[in-house]
Amino acid sequence: MRLLEKQQALEAGIKSLELDCSSKQVDQLLKYLEMLERWNKAFNLTAIRDPIQMVRLHLLDSLAIHPYIQGVERIIDVGTGPGLPGIPLAILNPEINFTLLDSNGKKTRFLFQAINDLALANATEVNQRVETYQAKQQFDIVLSRAFSSLSDMLSQCEHLLLDKGCFLAMKGKKPDSELSQITKVYKVVDLLEVYVPHIDSERHLIKIIKTGDST
Repeated sequence: MRLLEKQQALEAGIKSLELDCSSKQVDQLLKYLEMLERWNKAFNLTAIRDPIQMVRLHLLDSLAIHPYIQGVERIIDVGTGPGLPGIPLAILNPEINFTLLDSNGKKTRFLFQAINDLALANATEVNQRVETYQAKQQFDIVLSRAFSSLSDMLSQCEHLLLDKGCFLAMKGKKPDSELSQITKVYKVVDLLEVYVPHIDSERHLIKIIKTGDST
């Protein structure tokens, strides 16, 4: 797939999402995609191999939540895999510090290389299980695109969140059964249907806060 076709698909998606993205940021996103394609052949970092589908299902899917992470300083992307949604969001938001956490060594080795090659001063990779990771500072947002369930995300990541922070969970279809299992310690404050250009399947973003109610 020629670079021009990927660039056109990416730029059209960015325009459709009404995002402010510089030519340098577009170049960084395309370079990240090229690295992901290359490493994927050897290390199987993602099941998606078609370059245009990578643009849509990885880059645009990640960038679609950009409006919902504004006004914060620190975000941790838990179970980030090869850096999704963390790296595309870090490229678009240089003023926010991103920690990219994953327990898979080959994926964090890719992240280390990508962060260095892209010169992302606002991103750091961590190769550790979330339950045992102790950050020096807690985070404004605990973000995840790939956590197994909402209840697992809340219980395993609670120690990472500032008291006034929030969890953001990216999901496909509205996860009614998972939502019903959330305890009174937490509250769903937003359940948003997210638009991703050229993707027919549902996308949802769920915002959850701690209530402190343990009864």
